[in-house]
Amino acid sequence: MGRITPRSAALAVICILIPVISGAAVGILTMSGVNDWYTTLNKPWFTPPDYVFGPVWTVLYILMGISLYLVIIQGWENETVKTGIVLFAAQLGVNLLWSIIFFGLHSPLGGLACILILLALIVATIITFSKLSKPAAVLLVPYLAWVCIATALNAGVVLLN
Repeated sequence: MGRITPRSAALAVICILIPVISGAAVGILTMSGVNDWYTTLNKPWFTPPDYVFGPVWTVLYILMGISLYLVIIQGWENETVKTGIVLFAAQLGVNLLWSIIFFGLHSPLGGLACILILLALIVATIITFSKLSKPAAVLLVPYLAWVCIATALNAGVVLLN
């Protein structure tokens, strides 16, 4: 990797802020569903405490942003970079849509359908990113793992309610 310039630093910050701000915005929009409706649901025995979710998602969004940066610096003219960016945007959009469906619309079944699509998009993003930057792909693995846990939690909520 080359030397850090003001332009590359600004690009890195922007790449990190995109998922962080998107996640925060959806969190704010769906907060009432989290604080009211979600607390009334029966949840699987392996549900983490509520205070775990915010910090975990924050770290994951930061890792996602770094991953995006590592791909973008491979060059906009590269077709695989373009494909990777489209997949990244799609998975981020579906990630945010899941919160709206599950918490905003109070639809665990709709959330489950959405999160299954999200899993496929994350895997496709990792595969595409791995062709451009192994570190970029590896940075998305904790996100994939967490979404697998979230999928199991979502399925548990569907089954228990």
